[in-house]
Amino acid sequence: MPELPEVETVRRGLQPVMEGARITQVETRRPDLRFPLPENLAAALNGRRIAALGRRAKYLLVELDGGTVLVCHLGMSGSFRIEDELNGMAPGAFHHARSKLAAHDHVVLHIEGPDGSAHRIVYNDPRRFGFMFLTDRASMAAHPHLKGLGMEPTGNALDGKALAATLAGRRTPLKAALLDQRAIAGLGNIYVCEALWRAGLSPKRAAGTLVRKNGTPTERCDRLAGAIRAVIADAIAAGGSSLKDYVHADGSLGYFQHSFSVYDREGAPCRREGCGGTIRRIVQSGRSTFYCPACQK
Repeated sequence: MPELPEVETVRRGLQPVMEGARITQVETRRPDLRFPLPENLAAALNGRRIAALGRRAKYLLVELDGGTVLVCHLGMSGSFRIEDELNGMAPGAFHHARSKLAAHDHVVLHIEGPDGSAHRIVYNDPRRFGFMFLTDRASMAAHPHLKGLGMEPTGNALDGKALAATLAGRRTPLKAALLDQRAIAGLGNIYVCEALWRAGLSPKRAAGTLVRKNGTPTERCDRLAGAIRAVIADAIAAGGSSLKDYVHADGSLGYFQHSFSVYDREGAPCRREGCGGTIRRIVQSGRSTFYCPACQK
């Protein structure tokens, strides 16, 4: 599924068109996605102004005037596109096949910008693993889908000290600990593999070994925190990874996948200068892990 950088890229693609716009019509072309759509979705959105477009972990947050928030999760194959009301074309170039069947267009928001421009924001999801729900800003953090989420990996809050607090005493493999959304929100399989490579740490290492007995971070822990922030920032700057059928809101693709150091590179030479190792693939908790056994310890 799209990871945090992809979701952030979608947010940035939608933001210029959606923020400040008024929702004039809502089309729900089926009653459910992964879960049933809110019964009052159209009534709750019609006529409302979009105050801000945010993100929490892998969730898009459409914040409306009055405090209501439409929360969207893209699931495995969900995506948004922007269509002009006049020509019905999504801006941007599609680099490979993408579903355009109306049967996969499940929710359509008709919006009118402050300048009078009209657009459609179309949610397309062939597999229907995505979902949407309504909440209010004041109680959003306590919603069952959002409560318990850990810190974001996009700011200075994620440092060695904060990471040590989440890993202390944990015997689980380091990769599994980093995928725990209660520790770091939105960090997924691809970028955990990449961050561990940058930090030179084995995904099989016990998570607690990065923390001293007194709870303070080791040099490895500090290094890993910096690697996580850096790889997420680099991926966002590159526009996300765009694996499989992921596309930006404007239809274009990101290119961070061309810079992967380990992910999906089984059997390829390690890219670390002077290493000479070969990327290996193992399975941890049912998911593929890519790493270099020569330089990741």
